[in-house]
Amino acid sequence: MTAEPSTTSAHEAALAALRELVGRDDAGFHDGQFEAIEALVGGRRRALVVQRTGWGKSAVYFVATALLRSQGAGPTVLVSPLLALMRDQISAAERAGVRAVSINSTNAHEWDDVLAQLDRDEVDVLLVSPERLNNPAFREQRLPELVRRIGMLVVDEAHCISDWGHDFRPDYRRLRDLIAQMPAGVPVLATTATANSRVVADIEEQLGGASEVLTIRGPLARASLRLGVLSLPDAKSRLAWLLSHLDDLPGSGIIYTLTVAAAVDTARLLREHGHEVRAYTGQTDADERAESEGMLKRNEVKALIATSALGMGFDKPDLGFVLHLGAPSSPVAYYQQVGRAGRASDNADVLLLPGVEDRDIWHYFATASMPDKERAMRVLSALGDQPLSTPALEALVDIRRTPLELLLKVLDVDGAVQRVQGGWVSTGADWVYDRERYERIAAERRAEQQHMLDYEQTRGCRMEFLQRTLDDTTAAPCGRCDNCAGIWFDSGVSTTSSAAASDSLDRAGVAIEPRRMWPTGADRLDVPVKGRIPAGEQADEGRALARLTDLGWGGSLRTLFAAGASDGPVPAPMLDACVRVLAGWGWAERPVAVVAMPSRSRPELVDSLAQGIAGIGRLPYLGALAPVNGGPSGQPGGNSVFRLAGVWGRFSADHLDIPPCPVLLVDDQVDSRWTLTVAARTLRQSGATAVLPFALALRG
Repeated sequence: MTAEPSTTSAHEAALAALRELVGRDDAGFHDGQFEAIEALVGGRRRALVVQRTGWGKSAVYFVATALLRSQGAGPTVLVSPLLALMRDQISAAERAGVRAVSINSTNAHEWDDVLAQLDRDEVDVLLVSPERLNNPAFREQRLPELVRRIGMLVVDEAHCISDWGHDFRPDYRRLRDLIAQMPAGVPVLATTATANSRVVADIEEQLGGASEVLTIRGPLARASLRLGVLSLPDAKSRLAWLLSHLDDLPGSGIIYTLTVAAAVDTARLLREHGHEVRAYTGQTDADERAESEGMLKRNEVKALIATSALGMGFDKPDLGFVLHLGAPSSPVAYYQQVGRAGRASDNADVLLLPGVEDRDIWHYFATASMPDKERAMRVLSALGDQPLSTPALEALVDIRRTPLELLLKVLDVDGAVQRVQGGWVSTGADWVYDRERYERIAAERRAEQQHMLDYEQTRGCRMEFLQRTLDDTTAAPCGRCDNCAGIWFDSGVSTTSSAAASDSLDRAGVAIEPRRMWPTGADRLDVPVKGRIPAGEQADEGRALARLTDLGWGGSLRTLFAAGASDGPVPAPMLDACVRVLAGWGWAERPVAVVAMPSRSRPELVDSLAQGIAGIGRLPYLGALAPVNGGPSGQPGGNSVFRLAGVWGRFSADHLDIPPCPVLLVDDQVDSRWTLTVAARTLRQSGATAVLPFALALRG
């Protein structure tokens, strides 16, 4: 069939633009690429592209941008969720001759130059985060002009729009409002590699409805990937396997963990045994993250040990492997992460080493991200028409900063609150907690967790399983995974590696950083302090046996502090580990006495720990601080102001003979650190020259 002249002309123009962008005269379109470009440029339509990683989604928006700009259109606005992704997109644009710049949290010093370039029409693509669209100054001063001139809107990693998605970002749901503000005829492109039918329907609805959106879905099979699952009994076995076989994995790659602590601990163990690796988490400094990305791309490290902070859009075409120590909470999330490997190579290895603790970690993150009706009502009651900063609001509602910020974003998207210059205000609009919606989301997340467990246990093709979970109708056996072609990895572990893993997991001791400043707004709760804590009232740096999330002692501590676990004396191996921590502390001046915290839930545990340490260290045990006015009030998880108010004036040392020397203060768990801070202040005021906190577990 002969193409219509207009279609032929459009195809030739698009193909010429593609070849100029990639610098190859023989370049051609993949199935679906030109159809998307034609819909955007010729039809000025809204399109959703769901295609596997490496298919060439960026080529669609770069070619479409080049064609639209040649027709006099304004710059493309590309909404991108992660700094790592922005960096890769800008690099790709530069290689393609597209002028791309970004406005993000790390380049504020460049914003004036970027805005001047926009004013001179020297920018083809402007990358912004979804959060930037709700920044009051940007929204009020820059966004209206940008909307007036916008040539195309691109929403990358569009599954973040969907509250069904594994990477739900509330700010993404503001894009519907942005689309409504744009002039008629401005094309919109949404792209993702990870969306099942539910997520596709939600994205289509956000873009204007299925009837308005051209959805192009391709097969999600990745022929280069060789999938496998290795089930081992515990963290020690997984680390020992990694020590034994990391060098067997091809090229360089990514090793994903579920927690920051696991990433840091694993990277430390591997480095100590001669492997060139780096930890990469959301807590890693931005410059260090960028440096680590470059080192991985240049094959200067064997692997980055990463949390999900290294994910969407990270582009290393020859990434040789992706390994998971612990499973993500859904096959959708897993597919997205393993999609980093084998993008431009024939072979890449993907191996999952699930952990028995995975379900507990999934549950924690799922519940932490869901809005809570009672908390939402507290926020709405506290806000009026005068702006309140987040710290000021935090002091009124007893919600920690991170979940408070997430809740404010949800309420903002729902129209109940608004971010303005100076903070947050109530819009006065009625807000109803959509229980049915959130219960539906929670149920779907539980189902996805079960799908992940099913993936681990399936005897069928693993790639086919992932495709079916993503509602890919082309799903078929891959012929390469461990179930199709047989186990391709060695499951053996050397004795040396096993011993090294045991030593690493048995290693104990993490620092407890002392509080130096009183929280803003304490006076609102009748706590008469502000500013810096006087040096003579501060605690010194302390130590804990481990974090509850640690790979080693964290498991034993999670069991010890599990809901419903009974009180009892500290286990002997745990006491021995505590003594090792104390022996390696390196304090400036050794403590001369031991004092315990009064415990409401585990008095026997704390008392036995304090007495055990005192006996082994040949130090006098002075007893426990006395609770005053009923002792500490409140529950774990509140914010700093409320946690401080709950312990302020609740301890007394009047019955103890406190020497004018350093004192070791013993507790079971440390969460907000305000209990230790106030207890240390009490001991300092009673004569102690220093207070050295020690606890079994550090939360977080």
